[in-house]
Amino acid sequence: MTTTVRTARITGSGDSPARLRWTPPGPVHLGQTLRVLGRGADDPTVRILNEDCVWITTRSSGLPVSARFSRPPRVAGENPLDRDVVVDAWGPGAQQWLPSAPRWVGHGDSWEEFESSAGFAQLPHRLVRARHDHPGMRLPATGTVLDRAVVSILEQRVTAIEAVRAYRALLRWIGEEAPGPAPRGMRVPPTAEQWRRVPSWQWHRAGVDPARSATVMRTVQRASALERLGREPDPARVRAAVQSISGIGVWTAAEITQCTHADPDGVSVRDFHLADYVCWFFDGAPGSDERMLELLEPWRGHRQRVVRLIKASGHRKPAFGPRLTPQDHRHH
Repeated sequence: MTTTVRTARITGSGDSPARLRWTPPGPVHLGQTLRVLGRGADDPTVRILNEDCVWITTRSSGLPVSARFSRPPRVAGENPLDRDVVVDAWGPGAQQWLPSAPRWVGHGDSWEEFESSAGFAQLPHRLVRARHDHPGMRLPATGTVLDRAVVSILEQRVTAIEAVRAYRALLRWIGEEAPGPAPRGMRVPPTAEQWRRVPSWQWHRAGVDPARSATVMRTVQRASALERLGREPDPARVRAAVQSISGIGVWTAAEITQCTHADPDGVSVRDFHLADYVCWFFDGAPGSDERMLELLEPWRGHRQRVVRLIKASGHRKPAFGPRLTPQDHRHH
């Protein structure tokens, strides 16, 4: 997914990094916006060093890219969220990828329609306050549908600990080292062909059961179509299209477009925690997916924004009983 950014300058040649300096049209919080892309502190493709310095890896036309999002030093009296965004990129695909970098931190994601709507006025005060306190929170649009699909498939029906462990292991074995001075341990997401070459024993060694590995394999067979979907402007159409792949359902589709298309409405139905989380906020009691959707209905079109505001508000649901025990599929 690319975009034309008039308030940006791209420089760099030879061994120096390619650089884009972008002036956002409103506040942008780098850490808060990009954190949704990562899975833990040691994610091989996303590394948040601090709220104003985030590294990512990706590909452009199959070519490796590593990039650092940062801000220039703060000037006295300046709003820190209004500063320029500086993106330095390394690797064969750096120059080609840079014009799309602003979309990763919310260029094209506007909260104005939502904030001026009657629905916004109906939000609980705590959520209105959360938006006031987090004006730089935006929804990212990476356009990398295949990469996000693989991550989301690995998270199906298992704990976050299991999914993160599997993804890190697989990228450590088959992912290329990130170009440039990226933090140690960062890897570039594999190409479709690299995923196709992963043998069954290696999936097993990573703790990925046959159902999930088979879904990944079916997905990478559609890599060209998924690349085209990355340029599709309507996230609802993308959600519908990816569900044509056997093994990808409503939950996985929403998890994809929330990151690839700044999807303002995609809700992760059938999530292990989300329904209870949302229902506890509104009802003060646990609930079902059906109840969650009923509660979010007044904000249809912006339901993912409401979910993000609930999280930004600091809400926590009560914890009862033991955590779900991770299952080690390598011994079955």
